[in-house]
Amino acid sequence: MKINQQPVVSSHKSMKVIFTVLALPLALSACSTTFLRHPDPVAASNLTAAAYPTLMSQNAAGTAGESIASQGWKNFFTDPQLKQLIQLGLDNNRDLRAAALNIDRARAQYQLSRSAQYPTIAATGGTQTTGNSSDNSTTYRAGLGLTGYELDFWGRVANLKDQALQGFFATQSARSTVQISLVSQIAQTYLALAYDQEQLKLAQQTLVAQKQSYDLNEKQFKVGIISLVPVKQAQISVENANLAIANYQTQIAQDRNALALLIGQPVPNELIPTGAVNQITASTTLPAGLPSELLQRRPDIAQSEFNLKAAGANIAVARGAYFPSISLTGNVGYSSTSLSDLFKSGSFGWGIGPSINLPIFDGGSRKATLETARVDQKLALNSYEKSIQTAFREVADVLATRATLDDRLAAQNRLVNASQTNYNLSQSRFKAGVDNYVAVLVAQTSLFSAQQGQIALKQSALLSQVNLYTTLGGGGLDANAPVNTTAQQVQ
Repeated sequence: MKINQQPVVSSHKSMKVIFTVLALPLALSACSTTFLRHPDPVAASNLTAAAYPTLMSQNAAGTAGESIASQGWKNFFTDPQLKQLIQLGLDNNRDLRAAALNIDRARAQYQLSRSAQYPTIAATGGTQTTGNSSDNSTTYRAGLGLTGYELDFWGRVANLKDQALQGFFATQSARSTVQISLVSQIAQTYLALAYDQEQLKLAQQTLVAQKQSYDLNEKQFKVGIISLVPVKQAQISVENANLAIANYQTQIAQDRNALALLIGQPVPNELIPTGAVNQITASTTLPAGLPSELLQRRPDIAQSEFNLKAAGANIAVARGAYFPSISLTGNVGYSSTSLSDLFKSGSFGWGIGPSINLPIFDGGSRKATLETARVDQKLALNSYEKSIQTAFREVADVLATRATLDDRLAAQNRLVNASQTNYNLSQSRFKAGVDNYVAVLVAQTSLFSAQQGQIALKQSALLSQVNLYTTLGGGGLDANAPVNTTAQQVQ
């Protein structure tokens, strides 16, 4: 339907008509309603969490008090070199930079979807010449035009905006997940570098002791006290120590390369640890908090929840395709066959014309689109539930590791002491001629292995602190508050 009326002799009436035409689409859009809301995932999280009521209570000491994830990484970590490395990573890491750019892109996409709720009004102007074999005529036009504005009676445009908004929130949560992973990887690599250097020191110390044994055996062989066999056995120990040194030197170089990639630049020499790190956090206890806190603080769970909501909005968009699409086109302005008379009152006119589009036959396209949206929602729900299961499993694994950590450290320390005593006794008996060198070689190998295990277990103890902090959701964009994003942040 199109309505045209002209002329309007009063300029006051002309302005009134202009205002009416421009205000009409805004008034109609305010009446639109969302056809289908996205599903509430709370019930899904409750059902999933209910299957894991005992995981968080494996270690009573680990569940008491507020979760350590409530601490920002600057408060949790106390090692000054590590804190500087983490800050360099947050400033320069390319993965984190890409995640931040993805947020900007998602924000722009949301604004683009949001703008579809408002009409597009543009100034128009032009000239048209028509004619036949005997005469030509020219028409001049100038005014304002409204082109193809969809009246959102069924909520299709609103749900498209909601889908884009949930996508933005999901991208923001993904950025927080990347930051948590980055902070964790820097801490883990820093500890690996520190303890690989400690292992290198041990290998170098062991090489010194084994060379002394080799020199002693070689002297005894030259004077005929022992055979060549102990000499070669001592040489084997020396070469094994040389091999261990070379391996740890390679590992240290790789640790530095990994750390340089994480922080986005070469590692400053003053930030490289020179040996084992004894402490990375001032916390004497590491409470894991309640399961509900885990659901709130893990950004990967929040990302899955936002994706689930976006899938629900997408179903509403697909359902909206079954309803007629109503668009509004209008114009208001001046038209005249003479350019000099274009803006006179008698040349004013306006037109408005709604159009409706309802597909009758599409070969099943709309049905397939709706079914695809429903399957996507089920996939999003499955992913959401799995993210919760994964979070509980990761925390439970770390708590299980920490539950026996003190006992393993105590046993390893006793093993090192016993191995050291056995090595000392074996050396004394060999020098006294009571035992052959094989007993010394076995004792020396056992001592070296026990000392390596002791260093590795100390590293594991510190890594478990980092892993617990990470799996609880610590180190993200805002560790002082649960993940809770609102639409005001993007408007």
